[in-house]
Amino acid sequence: MDKGIDRKVRCLVVDDEPLAKGLLEKHLQQFPQFHLVASCGNAIEAFEVLKREPIDLIFLDIQMPVLTGIDFVKSLQNPPGIIFTTAYREYAVESYELDVVDYLLKPITFDRFFKAVNKYLHRTESFSPKISRTNATGSGEEAFIYVNTNRRHVKVSFESVQYVESVKDYVRIHTSGKSIITKESISAFVEKLPDYFIRIHRSYIVNTRKITAYTTHDIEIEGKEIPIGISYKQKVMEVLEECS
Repeated sequence: MDKGIDRKVRCLVVDDEPLAKGLLEKHLQQFPQFHLVASCGNAIEAFEVLKREPIDLIFLDIQMPVLTGIDFVKSLQNPPGIIFTTAYREYAVESYELDVVDYLLKPITFDRFFKAVNKYLHRTESFSPKISRTNATGSGEEAFIYVNTNRRHVKVSFESVQYVESVKDYVRIHTSGKSIITKESISAFVEKLPDYFIRIHRSYIVNTRKITAYTTHDIEIEGKEIPIGISYKQKVMEVLEECS
């Protein structure tokens, strides 16, 4: 078996609608860290795959013949990560009682699919980006995130990020060499960052490791003065005093 595949998230697609199944497969192809192990037309076929293959994540339709997606999950003793894909809103409450990763309504746009898989990566310890921990020899594990920009998924190292700026429905990620724009709210984006990032304003998140100076009114990163919002000031000051 390809060792590169072993390090990837092993996925299973289960849907009795060929078009819906094909769309999920197409979306998955955009993510190099995911590997599609199999694609099934019903829960019975999926069960057979699970008996012979290790699976990390299932994209699972709910309304299927013979056995529904919800009943299928309930039948599994140790289910992998589950992202439900369905045309029906009424199953949402019951599905979340099963502690699923996400609930996607058809037709599934790529933006919504992207958010769901990112949610899985951050929820799952074995695949989510970690804050870099340096050992005694000075080597460390790079921590990063993939962001969607111009229909491409760009790898961004957390350590390279200086600050993040909100621009309406987008965020602009500022690094030392360039800036990257991706469609996401700043409130959602801050949840994906390591704990050395802090939101200092409704429009700004900063990397505390990049701060070169600060006052009670603003933070400076490489000559750029970034304002501290009034409602964020107390928390920001507490964090910066702890870093001193």
